[in-house]
Order: sequence, then C-alpha cells, then structure tokens
Amino acid sequence: MSIANVLLVDDEVPFVEAMSRRLKKRDIHIVTSFSGPEALDLLEKNPSVEVAILDVKMPGMDGIETLGEIRKRFPLVEVIMLTGHATVETGIEGMKLGAFDYLMKPCDMDVLMDKLKEAVAKKRSHEEKIIEARVEDITSRRA
Repeated sequence: MSIANVLLVDDEVPFVEAMSRRLKKRDIHIVTSFSGPEALDLLEKNPSVEVAILDVKMPGMDGIETLGEIRKRFPLVEVIMLTGHATVETGIEGMKLGAFDYLMKPCDMDVLMDKLKEAVAKKRSHEEKIIEARVEDITSRRA
C-alpha cells in the first residue's frame, strides 16, 4: 500500500512529470491533472484521493478557485498549495479557504513529504471520527 493517494495539479507539464516521478519513487500513488476543472473531474472519479497538491497560478480556473470548489465538493480532501509565484496575500487567502499548507516552488522534497504525511494523517483521522460517529449513532438507535 502506498503512503498516500495524491492528486497533483499544475498547468506546467514538465513540472508535473518530474514531480510525479519523484513522488512515485517515495511510494506515493499519483493522479495528475493540468487544470482546475480537470482536477475536479478526477476527484469525482477517484474517491481514494487523500491530498491534492495544487498550483496557485493556472490559466482559467486558478488554484484559489479550485481550492474553493474542492472544499465545497470534497471537504475531506486536504490541499497543499504550491507555487513559484507566492505572495503573502495569496498564501493567507489559501489558508483562509482551508488549505492544509502552502509551499514555494521549488520545494524541498523532504519538506513536501512531511507535509503530505501530516495532511494524510489529518484526513484519515477525520474519516475515523466520522465512522465512529456513525457506529455510535447506529448502536444508540438499537439500545
């Protein structure tokens, strides 16, 4: 089993290809996308995705808009914002909209791996709490 199921979203094809190879070597299962709308479609089709690594600057639907849609439609998916065009304002906006974290491109792979592991742990913890609440609800109805 892989460490995490990750959706990598960036409009720069060479970056996506290189990052995918690097993450696969670290036992990360990767699904890739080159736009916000494509990322949302892939999340519909891949319910096992735990974390999205999302570029901020993309043509059309940018990373902030995509983050907003992910939060609405897939609230348990954690999002790590990644950009080479970072500004403090964009980072703050992403965090306000619910991003797990915000990293600069190029980012250190060890730092990214640590953030991925933290994000996956958070998602899995939320899922466990939901399951526990459902079990509690079912068992309390039987009593």
